[in-house]
Amino acid sequence: MALTVAVQMDPIEKINIAGDSTFALLLEAQARGHAVFYYTPDRLGMRGREVVASMRSLEVRDVAGDHAKLGAPVLKNLEEMDVILLRQDPPFDLAYITSTHMLEQVHPRTLVVNDPVSVRNAPEKLFVMNYPQLMPETLVTRDRDQIEAFRAEHGDVVMKPLHGHGGSAVFKIARKDPNFGSLFDLFSVTFREPWVIQRFLPAVSKGDKRIILVDGVAKGAVNRVPAEDDIRSNMVRGGAAMATDLSPREREICDAIGPELKRRGLLFVGIDVIDGYLTEINVTSPTGVRAIKRLGGPDLAVDVWDAIEAKRAAGH
Repeated sequence: MALTVAVQMDPIEKINIAGDSTFALLLEAQARGHAVFYYTPDRLGMRGREVVASMRSLEVRDVAGDHAKLGAPVLKNLEEMDVILLRQDPPFDLAYITSTHMLEQVHPRTLVVNDPVSVRNAPEKLFVMNYPQLMPETLVTRDRDQIEAFRAEHGDVVMKPLHGHGGSAVFKIARKDPNFGSLFDLFSVTFREPWVIQRFLPAVSKGDKRIILVDGVAKGAVNRVPAEDDIRSNMVRGGAAMATDLSPREREICDAIGPELKRRGLLFVGIDVIDGYLTEINVTSPTGVRAIKRLGGPDLAVDVWDAIEAKRAAGH
């Protein structure tokens, strides 16, 4: 079943194909004979309720520096597409939210992966708060008194912006930390949204596991081990990818959240688990597909496209 697919993503010429999950999805789409088009979010537009984008045909190959061949720009109605991959990276800001409102106009007649309404309604560090029984103790606020009380109760904490991404602005704060006042002031003037304050998990030194769920089912994982002098395990921050299997506790977490992910149309999701605690549910543009395959695991791009094609065949 050949499909017409559009991918909404950041500039393709700037991606690192060795670790880019969107690129893995594009390679698999092309291998299946799907016609692929590409556009960046700034090329979206609306004429009344008609959603259009200036897009270009796309051919990809797994060659660094020569990985994309683009056709001439052409204005297309998004309802001409069978599938749209919503794969732009955060920040999850008003521009991102606006694009979900536009894509909502065509979904599900055109299948948008992930469902733009659910992406908008499931901010990654807030959606996870629906599962406090699976998480370390966590506070979301920008109120200093609440933060001080939380630190007094739980000791060392991690503090990060609610809509941060890629490990940026993540700090460990000790129970008695002379830098806390200055950091609080810095966050106050830098971030308008609340912040996440979470009990520090020392076992992060052994890894922060990224688990990929496809249509609510756990399909593979990679353990990301932070550098010796860092608490951040994100691979863009120097974390090392290691092969891993799922523990019984991690399977329990996936079984607990999987049905809700499926119900919301969140087909491709990456969750983060440290020492058996769920810390984030990533729904915007999760990564990990290429690392899992490189370490001898399954090619999860195959699973994602199997699920997409099944939904198309079933009329969503």
